[in-house]
Amino acid sequence: MRWQLPVTRNETITCYDDLRKPKTHGTEQRYVSPTTGVCRKLVVQAVTPLGKSEVAISDHINQASRTAIWLTDNSPFRGWNIFKWIVLWSWFTSLLTVKLSWSVGSVLAQIFASTDIMDDIGEDKEVYDTGYYKPYARRFRGQLWAARSPMEYSSRTIEEGEMDVPTHTLHPRLLIIRDPVQNEWVPCADCDIIIHTKFIAISYRAIDAYTQGPDQESEKAQFIEEVRAAVLGQKCDAYWLDLECLGDTPSEKNMDLYCMADVYRGAEVTMIMLGKSALGENECWRGWGERVWTMPEALLSPRLCYKFRDREAVMPLSLFELAKLAYTNYDIEQAIVNAYSGKNPLERLERLTLLKAAIWRRGTAALAPGVTPPPRNLDMIGEKSITSEACKAERVYALMGFFEHRIQPNHSEDDLHALARLSMANDNDRIAERMISMLPSTITKTACWYSDDDIYRANLRDILPVIQVAGVTENGALVVDGCRAAAIRWKDFPEVAFATTDSLRRNIIGFVPYLSWPTLIIGLGIIATSSRVGGITLVVIGIVLLFISPRLFVFHQSGRITRAQPWFIGVKGVISITDVERHLYGAARGHFPRMSLTPSGSQFSVPERSTERGGSLKQYDDAKLADSGQDAGHIYTLIDTCSSTMYYFRAERPPTVCIFVGREGGLGRFVLCSERCDINELHKESVLRMPTKISEKMEACEWIALG
Repeated sequence: MRWQLPVTRNETITCYDDLRKPKTHGTEQRYVSPTTGVCRKLVVQAVTPLGKSEVAISDHINQASRTAIWLTDNSPFRGWNIFKWIVLWSWFTSLLTVKLSWSVGSVLAQIFASTDIMDDIGEDKEVYDTGYYKPYARRFRGQLWAARSPMEYSSRTIEEGEMDVPTHTLHPRLLIIRDPVQNEWVPCADCDIIIHTKFIAISYRAIDAYTQGPDQESEKAQFIEEVRAAVLGQKCDAYWLDLECLGDTPSEKNMDLYCMADVYRGAEVTMIMLGKSALGENECWRGWGERVWTMPEALLSPRLCYKFRDREAVMPLSLFELAKLAYTNYDIEQAIVNAYSGKNPLERLERLTLLKAAIWRRGTAALAPGVTPPPRNLDMIGEKSITSEACKAERVYALMGFFEHRIQPNHSEDDLHALARLSMANDNDRIAERMISMLPSTITKTACWYSDDDIYRANLRDILPVIQVAGVTENGALVVDGCRAAAIRWKDFPEVAFATTDSLRRNIIGFVPYLSWPTLIIGLGIIATSSRVGGITLVVIGIVLLFISPRLFVFHQSGRITRAQPWFIGVKGVISITDVERHLYGAARGHFPRMSLTPSGSQFSVPERSTERGGSLKQYDDAKLADSGQDAGHIYTLIDTCSSTMYYFRAERPPTVCIFVGREGGLGRFVLCSERCDINELHKESVLRMPTKISEKMEACEWIALG
């Protein structure tokens, strides 16, 4: 084998803008410019910059304002400050002269010209206040794998006979009925006979009936004989058992498996066949209760009874007794049992939420109890399910029996795709939309919209979504309509435009510094031409005005700010309130809207325990501690100038887009997302609770994909 030098290849990806123009770049984090719509490399300002993509914190405060603040705060007679003070003072007075010249020039231009030259001044354009946050300038352009509307195209593969499978049925497709003449059990598919036949539905755990191996078929036959004897003992001549009643074709199997809820609803009684009591009764009950299908089988049945395989007796059973015997998470399952027994009815969404939590903890033919489904492999789309007897979305198909509207089963989809389709089919519940608004303890790399819990301890029923899911993509991303979105600025602090209260005194005092140089020059001219006394007086007045002009300028800028331009500004690391105020309103002295920490808007929030609502400064110390511990490099600060509030939060990557998705607990739910320009998707990084009113300052956007 010939030896060669290793070759280093720089990975590149290609993305497309809204005009479908391709752009090739590296794999570094990118963002879409809110002004041009072009994909750009993300530059992040950081408290402690690391790497090429991070820079020191900077701002765009007016140079005259910054210099005036320094001259006011520092005395020229302290140490060697006088030399620096004189230099900065000269620089400040020259800035006033330049600014006065621009003002005069603009007035003359407006008088003698039809064009407004002020439009060409970059500073004025930069601080122009539109009254809105910077918009998110990108939309989803891909194709839907499954769409909410039948008018939209869906790219998912429709399985053979899928469209012919009813999701609700009044009777089983097949029953095992005893022929009294021949004295034998025969399968019956005659609808007229099935409708008028009372039957017993059998619920069991596969491992209690047979084991995989050479004796599997004989063990199945023995189990079936025990079932038939038990059914006869209940003076019944028909039963439904999936070992015998499941069909062979995809259409028959889908009808039997995923309309199973109606089978158990229509049964006269459901008989639970347990293992041998000699192995431990508790073990038999716990094992049966851990399977995914046993919960809908029990809850949807009108009556229950049970039998151990090594005992002849068939005993009646109530839902309350079942919960004590078979269910380990007693608090949740007891609430479900109370709801279905009529003792303590639950609101619909709460009941469905508890059912989902209970079923998700149970095992399937492919997954053990409590095991989270593995990440979706896109190469498996269109393939058969993980096992010949189970679908990857088996949990969702077991859950959908409790919903009013069900979905057509599809072996190519996983839990998350099926759950998204089930949510779209039952729009009143809006489960997927509510999940988007939640901040789970762990955000998955794909299908980040999914959530089992919420760091803010809210339930699905607590959230009022303002968005609608239009469909789901092949990658498992939800395509969302009705969002309001805004871009987050990371490269520096912008110069924030703001409006102050009108004051005649401040306007007069603010105009005086601009008269200092003209007064001085006029005084020198008078000395040279006519009255020496008058000229000297004007020169002295001009010098005094020049000396006190920084203080007069600062006073002019110190009016109460009534409105500030909305901005979302991000900083990597933990920055203090004082530093943020200095970078935002460095020229305003004493009357600008003081920044405050959120009392309940982020995972680091700590409310004040005083008479007024506010955020405690303790969260600054908590965030600093987290940034120096195991979360180092993943703590960020978001500054909102509209509400004058700061938020400390944790994220894997800097979020570049803020999306308003719902309301909860008197505040809005805002999802912070990073961008994946190569697949045209957003990824949830965190969720903040911010004032709902700021959503009015965010522009509505088109479809976006959250994956």
